[in-house]
Amino acid sequence: MAIKKDVMPERFLQRALDLARCGEGRTSPNPPVGAVVVSGGEIVGEGFHPRAGDPHAEIIALAAAGAAARGADLYVTLEPCSHQGRTGPCADAVIAAGIRRVFVGTLDPNPQVSGRGIARLRDNGVEVVCGLLESPCRWLIAPFARHITTGLPFVTLKAAMTLDGQTATSTGTSQWITGPLSREHVHRLRDRCDAVLTGIGTVLADDARLTTRLSDGGRDPVRIVVDSKLRIPDDAQILSQCSSAPTVLATTAAASPGRISALRTRGIEVLVCRDEQGRVALTDLMVMLGQRNLQSILLEAGAELNGCALRAGIVSRLAIFVAPKLFGGGDGYPLFGGAGVLTPDAAWQLTDVRTRMFADDILIEGEVQPCSPA
Repeated sequence: MAIKKDVMPERFLQRALDLARCGEGRTSPNPPVGAVVVSGGEIVGEGFHPRAGDPHAEIIALAAAGAAARGADLYVTLEPCSHQGRTGPCADAVIAAGIRRVFVGTLDPNPQVSGRGIARLRDNGVEVVCGLLESPCRWLIAPFARHITTGLPFVTLKAAMTLDGQTATSTGTSQWITGPLSREHVHRLRDRCDAVLTGIGTVLADDARLTTRLSDGGRDPVRIVVDSKLRIPDDAQILSQCSSAPTVLATTAAASPGRISALRTRGIEVLVCRDEQGRVALTDLMVMLGQRNLQSILLEAGAELNGCALRAGIVSRLAIFVAPKLFGGGDGYPLFGGAGVLTPDAAWQLTDVRTRMFADDILIEGEVQPCSPA
């Protein structure tokens, strides 16, 4: 049955965005995309891309619309593809369906497409309007965009801290800084990413599983531990659930070859990365993970690895939960370890900043821009 909607174009593209999020974390190496077909101010077909190899959002929406697609408008979060991949070109399907006008959220960053899909539509008499709700559409496909253009994963650094900027007390205790709604959202972040990255310090301190625990299910991401000397205990929980959530250990040549062999025998992947001042070279690790088609990585670590990741330039986005609490001293754990910038104008800047409330906690998110630390 057709769904009555306001005729404002933003409303229909917002619906396409909501649909696209249904595939978030499931479509790699493709981006999440949503599409809506509108005729006479009513939605007559809609869909989202569920996973790589399945039909794209436009194809599903056009099939749902059937004959009603002729002369209708199509709202899609990402430019329709113009090349032959696992499925045929969506731009050709849009033309064949008789769509009159297409509203596109953002251009496809894939060099094989980037503008060609829109050009094909226009060359065949289809009116195209670009840039509607572009910011949220680009935010949604940011992991795909980074991977398709650089081969590297998109890293989101997630942390929780108090109002006085501390992530743990002087004893290292951090459970729980934030409330249950914030913690549930963290599990949703895990559910939507390809992998979770942490350091050996966090594993030794918390024996964390880093799995997804949601009442309505969820998917466990690949779990990656940065451990330059393979100090991880054999009975660590993160090593015990390899079937549901594969574990990857990133180490260096400083690790014992016998230890590497024993872990691999248990079915645990061990990556030997370049050694950088006694630590895993994070830029080297990102290349390896990108080659494994891991587009989106959630960094959940302590101050040392957080600081190294920021200074190495691998962090693309921050997701910081701020709780209305004070530890009230200078002996707690900071968000970042190591040396920072010397002057405020050299600081890392966030762009496209957005905030949300989870009960009394505030989530601050933004894209990380390079700085000039000195």
